[in-house]
Amino acid sequence: MKINKRIIGTICGIGAAVCYGTNPLGAQLYREGMDPGSVLFWRFGLAWIIIAIVMLFRKEHIRISRREFGSLTSLGLLFLASSLTLYMSFKLMDVGVASTILFVYPVLTAAIMAIFFKERITVATGISIVLSFIGVLLLYWNPSGGTLSTSGVLLVLASALTYAIYIIVMNRAKLNMSSFKINFYVLIYCTLGNGLMAVLSTGKIIVPQSCESWLCVAWLAVVPAILALVMMVYAAKYIGSTPTAIMGALEPLTAVMIGIFLFGELFSFRLLVGIALIFAAVIIIALHSNKKQETTLEVQQISNSQEEK
Repeated sequence: MKINKRIIGTICGIGAAVCYGTNPLGAQLYREGMDPGSVLFWRFGLAWIIIAIVMLFRKEHIRISRREFGSLTSLGLLFLASSLTLYMSFKLMDVGVASTILFVYPVLTAAIMAIFFKERITVATGISIVLSFIGVLLLYWNPSGGTLSTSGVLLVLASALTYAIYIIVMNRAKLNMSSFKINFYVLIYCTLGNGLMAVLSTGKIIVPQSCESWLCVAWLAVVPAILALVMMVYAAKYIGSTPTAIMGALEPLTAVMIGIFLFGELFSFRLLVGIALIFAAVIIIALHSNKKQETTLEVQQISNSQEEK
């Protein structure tokens, strides 16, 4: 049964990464004059309606305890912050580069677990941090001496940090409820928060003006919102926070392909090296994480064997 759950968790982790990697499609809506808050308001609002309908058919109640309210509030605010800062960065830099920098969140996840949850800082974690840092620097500076938008880079790093914390909180909260119910509450915070941001920044929530725009909103609501969130819940529950973050390797690759083929962004050798270094950092953590899990399992089996004796 445990093996089946790990397989399901791995598949969900990969699926969540690919789905979430289609986030840059929302940048198309900026061409109509929409702002990040408005785009995300409609995206998360539609996603919330869909999940509410699903829960209605499932006859699933929405009651929660005080402890669950605290955990769900934390998750909602964290995902709100992560999604908003990412979409704000799309207005300041190429979506492929932004999504690649965002992928430092697995390294941040490991670092946070080491600093705040007393996981030992290993050589593998240290090397991963250095490699990811160099990778981000390569993406920030280009050979001609120019740089990316500093504000854009800081926004992406803020998105990566809050996303890493989101994964950790999801894993440690141990919420005894379905993924639909979890995301029902998470999306409430995302919808209301982005609507407030739109009003504060532009004075109103801008409505999509074309059929193509509404189709884009629908895609964003279903694929990187509902599918990605639901699959990530199962991945975090079945394989843990760090492996879930590691499965995100396909996320920046998906986003880079969207940037190249849809937005005409250039794929330079510098971008390739930056992506390779960040991927290498994540792979090192993945190998170390798997080794640590195997060691823990062996220790548990030995302990159980001794108890039986």
